[in-house]
Amino acid sequence: MQIQGQTALVTGAASGLGEATARELARLGAKVAVLDVNTALAGQVADSINAQHGAGTAVACACDITQTDSVVAALTQAEAALGPARILMNVAGIGSAKRVVQRDGSAAPLEDFARVVGINLIGSYNISRLFAAACAKLAPLSNGERGVMVFTASVAAFDGQVGQQAYSASKGGLVGMTLPMARDLAQHGIRVCTVAPGLFATPLMKELPEAVQQSLAASIPFPPRLGKPEEFAELASHIVTNGHLNGEVIRLDGALRMAPR
Repeated sequence: MQIQGQTALVTGAASGLGEATARELARLGAKVAVLDVNTALAGQVADSINAQHGAGTAVACACDITQTDSVVAALTQAEAALGPARILMNVAGIGSAKRVVQRDGSAAPLEDFARVVGINLIGSYNISRLFAAACAKLAPLSNGERGVMVFTASVAAFDGQVGQQAYSASKGGLVGMTLPMARDLAQHGIRVCTVAPGLFATPLMKELPEAVQQSLAASIPFPPRLGKPEEFAELASHIVTNGHLNGEVIRLDGALRMAPR
């Protein structure tokens, strides 16, 4: 699918990998809906994109992917402002680190596990099902394609570290959902792929001490540095344009394999 002229929805687009993806799609000629629970930051990103690429290129939409009413409202707003969407970038997510048995001997709180899985996995599925239902109603493009969606997993889906049970389970769920989702939506001409990034220089990562960042970067075989959000955005955009990529999970990690801790 050519990105030029299409409408794209990007969740978690107020910062980090989501922001980089929204900016890259706009650079390539898409109209972009900046979806996030942080409406102030989302507005700043949309304003910046509009200033750079022209008014009407982006719109900020408040969106809690775990709440169906919120997602429906965001998709309705995005379509009214930019037109029907054929691209969905699922980037929103949270992290967590809780040992099963805490230092005081108590069990890890179930609420933490449920929250991470609820946002990362169930939330991603929630907006995807609603996007797919709307996209399936659109007229097919010349090659029969109607849309593309990309999930954001993590290398933790494959080699999660100590304490990452909730995070790894949620990202592993996205990995496991990719192929059946692609098979399910093939009849509607909607492709589905997942990117599993390693260690990236996101705002959250940059909050760590410089020495810690350097140590993490040194653990990556090559290149021995943190990934750039722009590199994630470039891969996500390439998935849209490469019509034979479907049902695939792609690691983007510099050959990193995470140690137990």
